[in-house]
Amino acid sequence: MGKVTCDIGISVDGFVAGPNQRREEPLGDGGERLHRWMFEQPEANAAAIEKITSAGAFIMGRNMFASGRGDWDPDWTGWWGEEPPYHAPVFVLTHYEREPVPMKGGTTFSFVTDGAESALARARRAAGEADVAIAGGAQTVNQYLAAGVIDELRLHVAPIVLGAGERLFEDVGDLALEPVEVSHTDLVTHVTYRIGR
Repeated sequence: MGKVTCDIGISVDGFVAGPNQRREEPLGDGGERLHRWMFEQPEANAAAIEKITSAGAFIMGRNMFASGRGDWDPDWTGWWGEEPPYHAPVFVLTHYEREPVPMKGGTTFSFVTDGAESALARARRAAGEADVAIAGGAQTVNQYLAAGVIDELRLHVAPIVLGAGERLFEDVGDLALEPVEVSHTDLVTHVTYRIGR
């Protein structure tokens, strides 16, 4: 069985999305700046990008898949176009049932209504010996951090201050973080932590 990992972009003041998340601004006001390094410097950050996309299965919260709450818009298939970057099964935590959504490139979004533990069990089965990645957003990552199931946390720290929004490390308890790797460019500092139990 592989590790449970998490890669997440974060501002220096601890936010993984800015305020006022909405369909036009899925990462909230200013939140797109968290990921400039992926699009403006892909070659310089190729190793980090490879780690992000190499998992055998992913878990994300509903807000990472779609804005809004309540019943699903049946035409909505995510923010990523016809071929999402995952190329693996993705399990979306939600309170609203929906049939799986297969996409190009091997990504299938499956919707899990019976909780985070069930989503992790399904993702582990789907991943086999590969890693399972907790993709986000903040509430989902915090839930898995609090449960003590994430083995490796990879923060991608953008040199920006958002001031408000969705904060990482809310109500996660006392974490034993061991830094194991650091690299950087002018747009991001990548820090990998091993999380102790």
